[in-house]
Amino acid sequence: MSDHGTRHAPSRDELASIAARPTPPRARTAATAAAGIGLIVFIVSLFVDADRAWRAFHINWLFFAAISSAGVTVAAVQRIATARWSREVVRFIEGFVAFMPVAFVGLVLILTVGRGHIFPWTHVSPVEAEKRFYLDPRFLVTRDLVAYALLTALGLWFVYLSVRLDVGVVAEAGASWARGIRARMRAGFGDERRELHTTHSRQGVIAVFMVLLYGYLWSMMAFDLSMTLDLHFQSTLYGWWWFMTAWLGSLSAFGLLCLWWRKELHLEALVEERHFHDIGKLCFAFTVFWGYLTFGQYLVMWYGNMAEEAHFWRLRLIPPWQVVTTLVIVLVFVLPFFGLLSRAAKVYLPTFVLFTFSSIIGIWLQRYGEVYPSLYHVAAGLPFGVAELGTLLLFLGVWGMCYFAFMDAFPKMRILLQTSPYRDEIQVPVDPRTMEPLPATE
Repeated sequence: MSDHGTRHAPSRDELASIAARPTPPRARTAATAAAGIGLIVFIVSLFVDADRAWRAFHINWLFFAAISSAGVTVAAVQRIATARWSREVVRFIEGFVAFMPVAFVGLVLILTVGRGHIFPWTHVSPVEAEKRFYLDPRFLVTRDLVAYALLTALGLWFVYLSVRLDVGVVAEAGASWARGIRARMRAGFGDERRELHTTHSRQGVIAVFMVLLYGYLWSMMAFDLSMTLDLHFQSTLYGWWWFMTAWLGSLSAFGLLCLWWRKELHLEALVEERHFHDIGKLCFAFTVFWGYLTFGQYLVMWYGNMAEEAHFWRLRLIPPWQVVTTLVIVLVFVLPFFGLLSRAAKVYLPTFVLFTFSSIIGIWLQRYGEVYPSLYHVAAGLPFGVAELGTLLLFLGVWGMCYFAFMDAFPKMRILLQTSPYRDEIQVPVDPRTMEPLPATE
């Protein structure tokens, strides 16, 4: 590992030049092709079996929308902790925010055009009066759209402030479609030290709300968009299990993207072994937490043996669904847990890729296992084929197009926080009027 005290620290101009390098054309082409092929498959699937097409759409929305939201919240946690270790790489996960406005459009489609094909409450009235009130379509659609819109707005605001610090201190560069946005970022950009402290303080407030609302709103949306696919099932732990699964997925995707950008931008001197060690430790920690939440939920339902709870797991432990359930446990917990125990596995890049990729595949299968068994119940065979894979391609391609568009429009790394002579002052809050450190009591 490089020594912090002796390694070459690039100048601002050098770092700006690195951060302005374009995304490899093959990546943008692959994303566009995947989106195009996936869109064709989805449209054809609508004519062949509209129910299955929309259910596949729903699985992938739950996967990509939640991981994107979780990724931006991970960046917010870095701000709350005033983390230094992630300054070189945190922009790679801030870019997840680019998909969130598109995901909002997808949620609108799910809750309007597609809801009759997905949700049982559109054509079956729950027995309990409380559930009938809670699942009233106007109430449910309104609260979920407002919830995701709020998460999107906070995420965009947080990342805008982060990017503005870098755009304000470098020469004009980036995709032409965002030239106007960059111009607005530069307008009124003042003294570097004051901008740094002001932005850092403002982001601190936004970050706290982002983290609190991430947990609360995604719990609510997990109940609405996933748990209520089975009208008879209920679990108070479901929301925690659900949004922490997305959190683990975002960390795994973050690790893979750090590795990819390191190779493509030739960042070996900046993105070091220590970064993969730290991300690997986070992945390991939340793998353990995922296992705890999963087993805790299962154990309570098993020994409680209440009909409204136990049937959820029983269905997923009989053919054909037990294959998916077993794969989820192996891919999300068993492999990453035992694989990432050692430091060597975290910093040896082939094993790092294996275990983070294993988590991502397993989490996608978990979303599949949440949606399909609740809608198809006891099935003769596993409904998995062209419709599911094609819709996955659609979402993967659109996600990639959004992400690469963002990364090409703005600096791909944080520049000011790596090069400013005032960068470490933010570890101590200051009075925004005098720019003097606040007393510890304040």
